[in-house]
Amino acid sequence: MPTPTPNDPNVPKLANFLCFAIYSANLAYGRAYKPILDELGLTYTQYIAIIALSEEDNQSVGGLGEKLFLESNTLTPILKKLEALGYIRRQRDLADERQVRVSLTPEGRALREKALPMNLVAAAGLGEDFPVVQKAIVRLRSNLLKAARGQGVKSVEAAE
Repeated sequence: MPTPTPNDPNVPKLANFLCFAIYSANLAYGRAYKPILDELGLTYTQYIAIIALSEEDNQSVGGLGEKLFLESNTLTPILKKLEALGYIRRQRDLADERQVRVSLTPEGRALREKALPMNLVAAAGLGEDFPVVQKAIVRLRSNLLKAARGQGVKSVEAAE
């Protein structure tokens, strides 16, 4: 079989991979958020943990991890740092001491309020399409998670 050449139209190009478009958009979001987060003294994962806790306080670490798509071994150091900064409080669940519950402190709520105007909806440049794109990406994520939980993902790249 001959080796494909870079100009071969049958060879998928990186720019045509949806997974790469999403990956690189995520990196671009990270770069756009960096100055904002630097001003707050947070990493992106710390920031989204604060946002999630502002929506629902007193969550279990496991529940928060599911919401943020983070494993416990990734989330725990983030929460320890936020606790050391005084933004959250972690405590054992009185009904089930195996569970740790997480809540925002008043300082964490104040930080969330300071971060409210700092979003990048306008910077995304999508205008009225923003909610449509956001919902499509959520649907894509859900479908991919279902596929991954099923029999595994079959050559998704080839379809892109």
